[in-house]
Amino acid sequence: MNPEFWQERWQNKRIGFNQPEVHPLLLKYFTALNLLAGSRVLVPLCGKSIDMVWLTSQGYDVVGVELVESAIQEFFAEHNISPTVIENIAVQNTAIEHTNSPAIKCYQGSLSGQIIELWVGNIFALTPDNIGRVDAVYDRAALIALPADMRPRYSEQVRQLSSNVIGNVSSNAPQLLLTLNYDQSERNGPPFSISSEQVAQYYGNHYQITELEGEPSTLNAAPDLVVTEHVWLLARKQKI
Repeated sequence: MNPEFWQERWQNKRIGFNQPEVHPLLLKYFTALNLLAGSRVLVPLCGKSIDMVWLTSQGYDVVGVELVESAIQEFFAEHNISPTVIENIAVQNTAIEHTNSPAIKCYQGSLSGQIIELWVGNIFALTPDNIGRVDAVYDRAALIALPADMRPRYSEQVRQLSSNVIGNVSSNAPQLLLTLNYDQSERNGPPFSISSEQVAQYYGNHYQITELEGEPSTLNAAPDLVVTEHVWLLARKQKI
């Protein structure tokens, strides 16, 4: 997947992945993250998701990352927010190739009394120093948007962005992860099918993985394709 693919999708309004209502599985399972009020939630590949509005309404700050700037501009316009835009932000992650990434900038505003900070750029270009503290991750549409060869790198990048140092110990912030599973011989995304074995492959080294639910997807755009939607809690792995 290249940046031009997603730029074209947004330009042509082929954004069926952007849902008009808060995801029901977010409503049902977000409390599993056990967050304090005022916690900061990372939403990778956020688009203009209405889920971010719900998160702020519950008393959480949101930091999102999105490749397509127009999606972020639409988010703020649709919610009548006049953001502060910070441009030409220094990116220090020289170990990661991002020479073809769009310029890094950040849109900042407030909603329901909470801070919402949306970054424009390639998520692989950002560092923890850029986005600051992260208390939890909500991944509804990021992992399933990426082909298999990008997912290990992506999962590690999100882990790095959401690792917090407590004392002298680095601790991974918990994640609420949504995936889809279907017969890839019938279709091959995006959104991509991801098996439980793949979830373990991407996250098992660093998280305790619990499947909270697996159910027929209500977001299936292909009526003849059987799709199940799965919710995973990725918790801090207890060291023995």
